[in-house]
Amino acid sequence: MSCGEGKSRRTFLKVAAGTAALAATGCGSEALKSFMKTHLREMTRGELSKYLAGLEQGYEEQFGRDVEVHATPAREGVLFGYGLDLSRCNGNRMCVAACVEENNQSRFTDEKEHTNPIEWISVLEMETEHGIEFSHADAYYNPKTVPEEGKFYVPVQCQQCRNPACVKVCPTKATWQERDGIVVIDYDWCIGCRCCMSACPYGARSFNWCDPHLPSDEVNPNMHVLGNRPRQRGVVEKCTFCIQRTRAGRYPACLEACPTGARKFGNLLDPESEIRKLLEQKRVFVLKEELNTQPKFFYFYG
Repeated sequence: MSCGEGKSRRTFLKVAAGTAALAATGCGSEALKSFMKTHLREMTRGELSKYLAGLEQGYEEQFGRDVEVHATPAREGVLFGYGLDLSRCNGNRMCVAACVEENNQSRFTDEKEHTNPIEWISVLEMETEHGIEFSHADAYYNPKTVPEEGKFYVPVQCQQCRNPACVKVCPTKATWQERDGIVVIDYDWCIGCRCCMSACPYGARSFNWCDPHLPSDEVNPNMHVLGNRPRQRGVVEKCTFCIQRTRAGRYPACLEACPTGARKFGNLLDPESEIRKLLEQKRVFVLKEELNTQPKFFYFYG
């Protein structure tokens, strides 16, 4: 099979699956037009530059402010990993708020004027006597009363698996794993079928059911095309280890916001990095190890 034939078959699959999915989600011609764009991994340098400029212009017109959309690639010799000290996490949810602010999640207001943004981090309150038991977890506890006696807290987000189930099931290859271990999504190729959401054992992916609402004064203008640029209706989104920050040598926003120092981050390939020292000196564990997803998100105590 020639390269041309392979690309033709992929295009056919994309159009067939995409048209059905777009019809199911109620998306119109603009969504279909967006969906028909070239896959990011197949763009030439010139095509990518033109595409990024178009995104910047569109966001600047939409939000009335200067915006930069980057496509910073993965660095050689880098494999990102995350650590979380459960003995320090007190359930304050400041990590959740920082994630929303950094990553341009949609903000929705309900009938009682409560703001309900899409959240990529879930903090679960669990009972000490049961240990880590998801059937006893409470995701809707009151963060103003933490820490509660007899409780402990387990933040869950994308585990950035080495063997990601979400990638395997995507029919259009809209999601994949980059060299630095970050699992990303090409929002223009996502058809909203939600197969990845079903496959993810951590509930780490969110679906954009409505047209996104993001106030102009709350927009983070520092964007990455595979990360925190505003997402359109009908696509899936998730944590990307703040790709717009970490590929520029910064920590994820959730880590910087944590007041207790529970969160750790670094290069798993660097023997001198904090994350490597943690793995060597602590008794770490991963969630649902038996599924062989091989997360790069590690939990430990003390």
